[in-house]
Amino acid sequence: MKLHPLPLFGLIALLGCALAQAATPKNAPSTSKAKTPAPSLAQIGDLPGLPRVLLLGDSISIGYTLGVRARLQGRANVHRPPENCGDTARGVKSIEAWLGAGKWDVIHFNFGLHDLKYLDAGGQLAPPEKGKQVASLAVYEANLRTIVARLKQTGAKLIFATTTPVPAGSGGRVEDDSVRYNAVAARIMKELGVASNDLHAFVKLRQAQLQRPANVHFTDEGSAQLAETVVSHITPLLPSARK
Repeated sequence: MKLHPLPLFGLIALLGCALAQAATPKNAPSTSKAKTPAPSLAQIGDLPGLPRVLLLGDSISIGYTLGVRARLQGRANVHRPPENCGDTARGVKSIEAWLGAGKWDVIHFNFGLHDLKYLDAGGQLAPPEKGKQVASLAVYEANLRTIVARLKQTGAKLIFATTTPVPAGSGGRVEDDSVRYNAVAARIMKELGVASNDLHAFVKLRQAQLQRPANVHFTDEGSAQLAETVVSHITPLLPSARK
């Protein structure tokens, strides 16, 4: 069989492909799979003269962040860390980075749902009999005291949000275990003079309407209502706009 030489443009195309493959690292991440950060976690710039509010908390607070920000638009700069704040151990480790160097006027914070959950050896949610609780009540108290002590050093007005209910059937958690952890938190806040926003009681009265079935997370309407009550507790503590 007689072989025909490739046309010049064919040789150029093959050479281009070979060079492109050689220049691309084998383990280079695909740009098409890059995730866009959730809007709630996006960092914002301050509008000059407005008070600064910091929200600290897990995915429950992530769910109400945008609602709080929208309701306080023009009245306060509402910030949060660009991550899920998780359990109190993470809070102790990360609090300096979350506070940053700026002045805070009001800090609304919560820790609990990640402390009371059970994880297996692989770090996955597990039933109590097959896992280990992230933080005992004693560890939770010690860590929470450390966090509150640091927050008080900022001079900001502090509001602790009680941990929302754990519905029956929620994976890796015991129904209403938040009651025990809230009791510890309530004692600490009373002793240290920190105000509380009782989100647990607020949700408990309308749990079926606000929370997803067998899930600690909330519907969109639930997050919106949480945002309303968070704003109602923050607003009275806001100082007048600075000039």
